[in-house]
Amino acid sequence: MDPGRRRTTARRLWTAVAAAFALPLSMLATGAETAHAAAVQCSVDYKTNDWGSGFTADLTLTNRGTDAINGWTLTYAYAGNQKLSGGWNGTWSQSGQSVTVKNASYNGTIAAGAAVSTGAQFTYSGANTAPTSFAVNGTTCAGAHQPPVTVLTSPSPGAVYSQGDAVPLAATAAAADNATISKVEFYDDTTLLGTDTSAPYSLSASSLTAGSHSLVAKAYDSLGASATSTPVGITVSSGPAVVASPSQLGVQQGKSGTFSVKLSTQPSADVTVSTTRTDGNTGLSVTGGSSLTFTPSNWNTAQTVTITADSSGTGSATFTASATGHTKATVTVTELPAAKAYDARFLDLYGKITNPANGYFSPEGIPYHSVETLIVEAPDHGHETTSEAYSYLLWLQAMYGKVTGDWSKFNGAWEIMEKYMIPTHADQPTNSFYNASKPATYAPELDTPNEYPAKLDTSVSVGPDPIAGELKSAYNSDDIYGMHWIQDVDNVYGYGNEPGKCEAGPTATGPSYINTFQRGVQESVWETITQPTCDAFKYGGRNGYLDLFTGDSSYAKQWKFTNAPDADARAVQAAYWADVWAKQQGKSGDVSATVAKAAKMGDYLRYAMYDKYFKKIGNCTSTSCPAGTGKDASHYLLSWYYAWGGATDTSAGWAWRIGSSHVHGGYQNPLAAYALSSFADLKPKSATGASDWGKSLQRQLEFYQWLQSSEGGIAGGATNSWAGRYASPPAGTSTFYGMAYDPAPVYHDPPSNQWFGFQAWSMERVAEYYQQTGNAQAKAILDKWVKWALSKTTINPDGTYRIPSTLQWSGQPDTWNATSPGSNNGLHVTVADYTDDVGVAAAYAKTLTYYAAKSGDAAAKSTAKALLDGMWNNYQDSLGIAVPETRTDYSRFNEKVYVPSGWSGTMPNGDAINSSSTFSSLRSFYKSDPNWSKIEAYLKGGAAPVFTYHRFWAEADIALAMGSYAELLE
Repeated sequence: MDPGRRRTTARRLWTAVAAAFALPLSMLATGAETAHAAAVQCSVDYKTNDWGSGFTADLTLTNRGTDAINGWTLTYAYAGNQKLSGGWNGTWSQSGQSVTVKNASYNGTIAAGAAVSTGAQFTYSGANTAPTSFAVNGTTCAGAHQPPVTVLTSPSPGAVYSQGDAVPLAATAAAADNATISKVEFYDDTTLLGTDTSAPYSLSASSLTAGSHSLVAKAYDSLGASATSTPVGITVSSGPAVVASPSQLGVQQGKSGTFSVKLSTQPSADVTVSTTRTDGNTGLSVTGGSSLTFTPSNWNTAQTVTITADSSGTGSATFTASATGHTKATVTVTELPAAKAYDARFLDLYGKITNPANGYFSPEGIPYHSVETLIVEAPDHGHETTSEAYSYLLWLQAMYGKVTGDWSKFNGAWEIMEKYMIPTHADQPTNSFYNASKPATYAPELDTPNEYPAKLDTSVSVGPDPIAGELKSAYNSDDIYGMHWIQDVDNVYGYGNEPGKCEAGPTATGPSYINTFQRGVQESVWETITQPTCDAFKYGGRNGYLDLFTGDSSYAKQWKFTNAPDADARAVQAAYWADVWAKQQGKSGDVSATVAKAAKMGDYLRYAMYDKYFKKIGNCTSTSCPAGTGKDASHYLLSWYYAWGGATDTSAGWAWRIGSSHVHGGYQNPLAAYALSSFADLKPKSATGASDWGKSLQRQLEFYQWLQSSEGGIAGGATNSWAGRYASPPAGTSTFYGMAYDPAPVYHDPPSNQWFGFQAWSMERVAEYYQQTGNAQAKAILDKWVKWALSKTTINPDGTYRIPSTLQWSGQPDTWNATSPGSNNGLHVTVADYTDDVGVAAAYAKTLTYYAAKSGDAAAKSTAKALLDGMWNNYQDSLGIAVPETRTDYSRFNEKVYVPSGWSGTMPNGDAINSSSTFSSLRSFYKSDPNWSKIEAYLKGGAAPVFTYHRFWAEADIALAMGSYAELLE
């Protein structure tokens, strides 16, 4: 029984880019008649993301004519003091109030009816009025109606209020194109607080609960357009409180730093706030503002506390600001070596990420996929989360321990993950009935969603599970110790599958386990039907959701979980670094218990090394191919998933486990394999765990070598089950230990081999392994990959950058011969388009950093620094580091979701599930999202919406990249 087939990770957007061209010189010499270009017809959509002192402008230039525009120059002017900081997707310049944008080399041609996007960042003060006229190549464009400009001016980011006190919300809103503002709505996340229909737009909110709140203003104009402001995070305390900001501060040796202090509520008399160091590094001291007086008139005006570092100390200290009758505030200050500017950046970004008011975490401390709620990629809502996010939290807290010496947060992150993302015994209650000699019943994977449900077939042979017994012996438990891959943190869907509960319903609070992908390689996120991991037939149809996916004569209520192996491996990777860094500080005892848990997780992660139905690896081209007899069913690689489940009723007496036959190059983690096989503190307890990981390490390196193209990029992967049903691959398909080359393993919409992020993620792990061991095989792979990646990277004079985004592949590798590997002259990769994606750039910079630290490669070092400096200097905002994204894929909100004719059911909120269902009809909660009007306008023929997303994994990876550069190259 297949519980959920795959996950996608991060952002995989791709667009076709037309190449600019020039006439050859031979034509200019022939005296040929000069062609006259048709008059330009164009429109420009202009949108901003404004935070009060600066903004990003996103412009979409559409060719409204019948001829292509070959080369374009866009001009417009501001009425105020807006000043250009830097731009992307074009060459930006400014003279006075006039702005000029020339096309980049890759987007100079705009086909008739097509559009290109460009953008820039500006600073300003006072008004930020949108420009009223645009011209392309000197021709004024017909203006597409511009949405209003909306700024939430009160409260200020990070403000703290006492519960019961009024929180003053205020916004400015300016309409374009002679429209007028009709109303402004104020939201707490996605909850409407109130509306104001006349300027000045304001609202007094006194009913906010204690905790963190993300506030948004949304303005509507008289022509029906609307736009939301940048979110502002605040905290509501249970009573009067001292407010300190930021909560994390890095101060280099011999220098000083400051934080601000104020009160959350107006006092009736003067209040004295005293700030002292209460523990930690004695090399840090208060040198200004140790005693500050706040009066009933200046209580909310910030005053400054100055902290000075001595010339030789390192480590963190806690400074406490306290006042009688008020909740105290604490600030962690870390003294850094004088040269460690990038560690200071790490702490700065770490402070933004972990500031509760900024919206990265749930009340339970769970990292959301993104601060923003309206986002669809692998998770189909921003306040879902993934095991990926948990693993990045662990890595972020490990780096925090390295920089500060405080390991409590790393241990706490593992505890959060263990509590909420590793299923408890109550979640997997019938594992004791698992029969390792008969792990699961075969069901084929089918090509498209409309071919499902897939019938179970008991006639297909299934091999035995060779590691279940030794795992039970090592840990005295039948339960699996691995993360489920996805979670509905705010219970938006309403299943209420909290840890230890099954379908508690929409009124349940806290995180709820869910699953999505289930129906073949062509099922994109837009075609999924989100289901509970514990299906008690309370929601869905007569058999819950089970009969949408598998065909059987009868259905039992059951639980089922799916593991994403790259996330568990990343958790092990984080634990390895925590152990290494803690030992360097003489604090290995601080993390030893957590590191032991990581070793246990790595032991169970071996399920990802097995064929889905434990069939023998190699030349398995029909369902009659032989079942494995033990370890011969292991490919020793990290596959796309492993999964497990069983009946909820203990009297039913069954449970199952499966591996995966599909292996992707982007999922491999040689650093984790090295740690689990050779690093004493992380060696698993089981009889064969360490030796399996030792074999996996060598197999992964061979896999990279086999998949490395002639240019240097790493191709897709391999499968032991062609088409997911042990079909025969096309004649001539090359193999790796008998597994068929699969250029796009696992999913095809879009193809899984296209995203450059997989390259950066995976090569970063190879680079870490190389940096730690000097392994020659890893170095050879990296030498070729880095040379290729650097040749495709552009650092602009203003510090902005372009890195690969979408890759295209041709050919295939040579069939693998371990004693005489082929040169792969027939396997090729080209770059289809480029990006300034900050998360991918951070992973890429880390790869270059670890590689340069060991190899001494100067170009890798300088490019790593340029990428980190470029995003730091050009793409910061109040929440972190991010760039605008034009989401043309959001046209799929109305895409039909396949449901068999005659099948009907309901989602927990009452949304109907039937043959007429669409992605959005199954997710009606999106229609109350403050940003839904952007989607509505696009679906009605408007410009593609632009979003600036703050993904947790990306922000963490940027912070980690800063810390890695500080450790190795600064």
